[in-house]
Amino acid sequence: MSNYPLSYKLSWLPRLLRPSLGGDKSGFAAPAATLIDPLPMQSARLAFIGDISAVANRDTPECDPAIAALLSSADLVIGNCESPIVERPRAIIGTLLGTHHAMSERFLADALAAAGIARERLVLSLANNHVLDQGIGGFEETLAALNRLGIRTIGTVAGGPVQVHAAGSLAIGFAAFSLWRNAGAISFEQRISMCGDPAKWPRDAVSGVDLLCAVPHWDWEFRHFPRPATRALARRLADHGVGLIVGHHAHVVQPVEHIGDSVIAHCLGDFLGTALARQPWPGRIGSILTVDVSADIATRGIIAAYRLHFFARLAAQGHERLVPVDALDGAFKRRVAARLGAVFPAQATFAQKPLS
Repeated sequence: MSNYPLSYKLSWLPRLLRPSLGGDKSGFAAPAATLIDPLPMQSARLAFIGDISAVANRDTPECDPAIAALLSSADLVIGNCESPIVERPRAIIGTLLGTHHAMSERFLADALAAAGIARERLVLSLANNHVLDQGIGGFEETLAALNRLGIRTIGTVAGGPVQVHAAGSLAIGFAAFSLWRNAGAISFEQRISMCGDPAKWPRDAVSGVDLLCAVPHWDWEFRHFPRPATRALARRLADHGVGLIVGHHAHVVQPVEHIGDSVIAHCLGDFLGTALARQPWPGRIGSILTVDVSADIATRGIIAAYRLHFFARLAAQGHERLVPVDALDGAFKRRVAARLGAVFPAQATFAQKPLS
């Protein structure tokens, strides 16, 4: 039913238990940069978060005030809804084992409130491999729940390959798609966008946008460095005018790349949720990407600055605590800093400034 290559399937468990630092490490950029100097007088801030799910931890998370303040400062927050939103899971055994995701509407609402994310400023992608984990009925229940919560979605066939949402005075076009599916081809492709070829996006869908942003669910899981095929797709997207690409699915942080004027954050890691209550620690490192986009006339729609803000998801009793890396201490902080130093260029510093 799924579309994963056999080699991917065979490597999944070993990589889950020990996320890989292998792969091509060349050509990546710093995790923060100013691209317009001086900064524009007017701008809009986008904040991207990783996968949101509730598998092993179903109680409301705790969120450090600095993280909540960062997210509340954004004009628009964009994330990936990795779990169907259902009150009663349909795939009972798979949900108990953690192979099938599910979260309640109450969990999502409370988690967003704890993280300082206003629902009216949130856009969630449904283009991911787990979205049909609770069947077609679960997908329809998810759409209804998000509608009740007032949360906008991207990545559905019904919404089209590119959906436009406002961020401040700017019009941002979002092209969310998944390369992977856990369900059968027909039921999945009828509902979820899998169109990662920008040449097939209708021209009128991107006309009038100030910035075109792709939100792909791509690459292989638990690998800190993207595969050559993923980087090739990023180049194709950039060559077709996509100015910002923010990926999901790997469940670990991956580096940033510049292709011409385009900025690519290959994967942010997870924002909430784990498949296992005792998940290996590299998978508990996440990031928030803030992107300041110029609204000045001369540079409208151009990325002025971006920054990855790193945090760790610490296990507590029945829930998670989101803590900035600089607020960690002891041996764990040193391990996290060493892992980030292995993924990102040497000029990066991981004794970070306060989140802002």
